[in-house]
Amino acid sequence: MTMTLTERAATQIRRQLDKRGSGIALRIGIKKVGCTGLAHTFELADEMRPGEHSFESHGARILVNPESLVVLDGSHIDFVTEGLTQRFKFDNPNVDNECGCGESFNVKKPQTAAAVDTDDRQPKETL
Repeated sequence: MTMTLTERAATQIRRQLDKRGSGIALRIGIKKVGCTGLAHTFELADEMRPGEHSFESHGARILVNPESLVVLDGSHIDFVTEGLTQRFKFDNPNVDNECGCGESFNVKKPQTAAAVDTDDRQPKETL
């Protein structure tokens, strides 16, 4: 499992920690909200909580709890300016679609063995 930051995202995290005057990382998670189902959460962290995963890129660190990591695994995080808005932008391979407002998203359903058509793999008996 992994998550990575662009240099811009790492710079923004370091900038926010410096501005605050303390902290070790940006804690990223997910919560159920919005018209599509999930949204990202952000919090400056002073300590690593039990069970959290830690990822470092370009001198900045992010912390993610195991439940959120299932959804965020493989994400590449950038910090972008779009018009007057600045935000963290996720390139997440697990996202199925996002709402029109960009505030929420949902994820692909994991494939299960039940979704595999077993009839094509087994020879059929004739009577």
